[in-house]
Amino acid sequence: MNSDRKAVWSALKGWLAAILVIAFWAVAGAPVGAASFQPLEIVTKNGVQVFSVEMATTAEEKETGLMYRKELADGKGMLFDFNPEQEISMWMKNTYVSLDMIFIRADGRILRIAENTEPLSTKIISSRGPARAVLEVVAGTAQKYGIRPGDRVGHPLFGGK
Repeated sequence: MNSDRKAVWSALKGWLAAILVIAFWAVAGAPVGAASFQPLEIVTKNGVQVFSVEMATTAEEKETGLMYRKELADGKGMLFDFNPEQEISMWMKNTYVSLDMIFIRADGRILRIAENTEPLSTKIISSRGPARAVLEVVAGTAQKYGIRPGDRVGHPLFGGK
């Protein structure tokens, strides 16, 4: 009977370890803020640039955005959906990473780019016209890839990819 207890205990320890690994993966691997990642393309004169973006669609996700994050990898970003098209105001409060904010019209064309925003600033950053969405990427991205106003964004939000 003693060997049976050892076998049961060994099996339980294995299951417990597996459950802890899965729980850790679910918590540590989950992004803070928005829950889903989607591909997004920007067609520039230099070619097509592909990004993996988190979607910020709920009021809470839009309010939190990329706040409190210490880094943002090249090729990653957050897409804020402000449907319907409207004048959009953003800020960098509690945001430690300098960003490029790309304001996008409902037709998927880039309206304006606010480059190299100031971390932790409460200065208002405006779309300066009606926009449907804002794409936030790490500062320097627009210059690095030659992203300009008028370039087209491909994503289901704008009726494309």
